Amino acid sequence: MVHKVYVTYNEVHKLCQASADRILNDFQPNLMIAIGGGGYVPARILRSFLKRPYAPNIPIQAIGLSLYESLPSRDPAEPIETPGTKITRTQWLDLSSLEMSNLVGKNILIVDEVDDTRTTLEYAVRELEKDVEAARRNMGGGAETKFSIFVLHNKDKPKKGHLPQDMVDDGRYLAAKTVADVWICYPWEATDIDEHDTRAASQPGY
Repeated sequence: MVHKVYVTYNEVHKLCQASADRILNDFQPNLMIAIGGGGYVPARILRSFLKRPYAPNIPIQAIGLSLYESLPSRDPAEPIETPGTKITRTQWLDLSSLEMSNLVGKNILIVDEVDDTRTTLEYAVRELEKDVEAARRNMGGGAETKFSIFVLHNKDKPKKGHLPQDMVDDGRYLAAKTVADVWICYPWEATDIDEHDTRAASQPGY
């Protein structure tokens, strides 16, 4: 049986708040790229905590990647989702516009909700680095672009995907909380937020 953990908006808010100082001091992002759909809400919450006095808000761009697939379950109202085997791009940066050149020389924070198998993060970092490098060459050169990662939850399990070694060595990865290999139900996935919060309130700590 799949063990589900229900996370509330308040918890997400506090995880972002607790992580903001390290992100500001160590990563110093100029731009965030949210991986949809789970990275959208954390990125927006983070932006409020990352804003410096008299400085503009950090821009947020978005990409969409899908790795999960629904499997039949005993309860049709609650299908079981499991990591799939193929990543599908549902949204990506516009490579034909000035958008890519605007990423060259920046400190970019990739935001997602959970690091499960790490396959999605590996794909996102690899493909973004490749596209930004192509844009840098088209510009005739430019400063180095540094990518960092923030996730709300890291599942304590063997990973199928791998991050660049320099990212690991430099500590440019931050998970607000490491949890067991459980199924995490986020509030933006809920169709009944009251029921979701009731389940969250009745569960033991995770």
